[in-house]
Amino acid sequence: MSHPEVGDTAPTFTATLGTSDHESFDLGDHLGDGPVVLAFFPGVFTPPCTNEMIALQNELDAFGDADATVFGISADSPFSQGTFREEHGLEFDLVSDMAREAIRAYDLEIDLPDLGLHGIANRAVFVLDDSGTVTYQWVADDPTNEPEYTELLEAI
Repeated sequence: MSHPEVGDTAPTFTATLGTSDHESFDLGDHLGDGPVVLAFFPGVFTPPCTNEMIALQNELDAFGDADATVFGISADSPFSQGTFREEHGLEFDLVSDMAREAIRAYDLEIDLPDLGLHGIANRAVFVLDDSGTVTYQWVADDPTNEPEYTELLEAI
């Protein structure tokens, strides 16, 4: 298996939103209303992930101007994600992929044994168009690296 590339049809998946009522999430329901940004990250409350999610929050108006919807995706529980969202004032949804369905579909599963983390998502960003085609893809060589936010905004 390999990561979806630009021009590929992105795998759809279902998971749970990291919100107070833990609604179900189906990627297919969000296609067709402008670009969708899938920001996979290893874990809430870790410094690089916190930096990345805050950076995405800081650019939320620019994403909104492009009619883009941003989702942060990790293997964390919806409870952890909800607490993390509140603590950092994130206004976009986080998606809890505890079953690793999306993480495996996008070929992003990694282990960070030094941190005691196994089966988590590598840091990666995919942008999907209305038909679910990948129009931008960035996958970290090292999960502590953050994406190039300017490049991401230009892609949208």
